[in-house]
Amino acid sequence: MVSIRKLEPKTYDDYLALPDGLKAELIDGELLMSPQPKGRHVRAASFIGARLLVRFGDSADETAEGPGGWWIFDEPECHLALDRRVVIPDVAGWRREHMPRPPGDTHKFTGVPDWVCEVISPSTASRDFLVKMPRYREAGVQWLWLVYPAERRVDVFQNSGSERGQERGEEWVEVVSSEGPGRVRLPPFDAVELDTSTWWADSD
Repeated sequence: MVSIRKLEPKTYDDYLALPDGLKAELIDGELLMSPQPKGRHVRAASFIGARLLVRFGDSADETAEGPGGWWIFDEPECHLALDRRVVIPDVAGWRREHMPRPPGDTHKFTGVPDWVCEVISPSTASRDFLVKMPRYREAGVQWLWLVYPAERRVDVFQNSGSERGQERGEEWVEVVSSEGPGRVRLPPFDAVELDTSTWWADSD
């Protein structure tokens, strides 16, 4: 008889024991490693975060650059369920009324983001679609951007629960899709136009 040993679920201690510099996520007992992203991926994530930070994340109040009122962070360690569902989106944002101050002496972001941006790479696409998207919705994330640098496209999704005043809906609803370089308004940051031209490595 062949004995099959069942693998023990991974814990947050296992996550913390990973070597420095190794990007991984912990989702329901499974450690998911991520390869180093390509330049096109890094460029899109960096420019998106930078543009939104200037327009929305510099201040709690309106400035000459934009409405403010958000915290915008690159690759925060988000605990959708404390020490059990630990994800690292490319960019994430919190309305300041929901998170008055970001974490200071800890790397854990335990408040659920209001908005998440995932830049899609071929090596992680299935994880983003099949694993992370449902868990973002279940946790109560209200807005999700999926960014495709090769296609120069952004798809914007809204949690269906927000239309009924609920945190959690049963599905993601696509509300906007933008393709190519240009000036667009993308919820929940549609108070200002965003120029996507610099987001794409192959832009004109």
